[in-house]
Amino acid sequence: MTYFNKVLIANRGEIARRIMRTCKKLGIQTVAVYSDADQEAPFVKEASEAVHIGPSQAKKSYLQVDKVLQAAKETNADAIHPGYGFLSENEGFARRCTEEGITFIGPTPEVISLMGSKIEARKQMEKAGVPVVPGWSGNIETVEEALRIADELTYPLMLKASAGGGGIGMELVRNAEELEKVFSSTKQKADSFFGDGTVFLEKWIENPRHIEVQVACDEHGNAVHLFERECSIQRRNQKIVEESPSPFLDEKVRKDLCETAVRGVCNINYTNVGTMEFIFDEHQNYYFLEMNTRLQVEHPVTEEITGLDLVELQLKIASGEKLGLTQKDIQKSGHSIEVRLYAEDPNTFFPSPGTIQKLDVPTDGVRLDFAVEEGSTVSPFYDPMIGKIIAFDVNRNAVIEKMDNALRGLKVEGITTNLELLEDIVIDEDFKNGNFTTKFVENRAAKQKA
Repeated sequence: MTYFNKVLIANRGEIARRIMRTCKKLGIQTVAVYSDADQEAPFVKEASEAVHIGPSQAKKSYLQVDKVLQAAKETNADAIHPGYGFLSENEGFARRCTEEGITFIGPTPEVISLMGSKIEARKQMEKAGVPVVPGWSGNIETVEEALRIADELTYPLMLKASAGGGGIGMELVRNAEELEKVFSSTKQKADSFFGDGTVFLEKWIENPRHIEVQVACDEHGNAVHLFERECSIQRRNQKIVEESPSPFLDEKVRKDLCETAVRGVCNINYTNVGTMEFIFDEHQNYYFLEMNTRLQVEHPVTEEITGLDLVELQLKIASGEKLGLTQKDIQKSGHSIEVRLYAEDPNTFFPSPGTIQKLDVPTDGVRLDFAVEEGSTVSPFYDPMIGKIIAFDVNRNAVIEKMDNALRGLKVEGITTNLELLEDIVIDEDFKNGNFTTKFVENRAAKQKA
């Protein structure tokens, strides 16, 4: 089945190569767009066609809606896959694609807009009976109003930007003095980063776990889940190790969580693949956190345990086809772990751009979704993730052993990477026992300093 003739990929690096693999499998031609910094990148060479769209800075190239659309029209692409990041959750871009007669591979602009506001998303989930973190689902205009609401909710609380993401625009406040101190600066930061200074308050969950549910929905009213992903191992509020199934959930909670996620997306008439993110407290109570209306970086672990190709599902749904799957058709088998390899210092997490002089990767037993090859230059202009290692086996212990071996066999020279940190995580006893929270990396660093 060929869902489209030619797909332009409005992205770069490993996700561009990942999307190309599925397109090639389906006989679909691909168009890469690239900046000055990426002209020699592997994804540019591997596309059927490539179009230069501007300087290295993302705001002058990958975030330029008009340039991306012009490239699609010049190459007669009939669809655009946005990948993740950049324009993937830009409601205006999705709308422009539709206006230009080009299929946007993702949900509708209206749903992207709805889920882009954390306040609106909370309201929609409350309507669907999905538990949300106790808090105030409204815009808080003044510090006086914030102090009054905080007294009702009781401290500690999180002051959050409604349009925020990636850990930006969030402040933990333990008392009225702290709230007064950060209120104005948080609003200003939200306005500066996201063009929206709306903030709200939520209860702070101590020692949380971050677990998300993959969903897929078509425009014919069919919706399914593809089980959960455990994403609690993070640094600076960004994930670095993901796995499925979660070692924290029993089957009863897993079933309830996944069915809740499906109920939530049905309430907003969601289409295409997406991810419902939840925060868990230590008693297995869970609350809706946000929805990502795109493909996730960590989607390979879901593909490994279900045998499904999520990019193919995206293309199929975007073409107007039915899912062709019921919930009973989707089974999970085995266990999968993904680790993200970053060009960064493993302790300070500062990026380490440069040229990769040597790259030896394990050749069997694991899946490698890499952006780079030996000789590639890691640019300072973009996210420093250079690749993902994904392991699959019959159970969690076997996967950890396989990942440990793979990481020991991986050699990268010429740049600094977080490989040492990843190696330490997978052999950590608390990680092996499934005993961790989103504070795992932070607590581990504190122990080492003590």
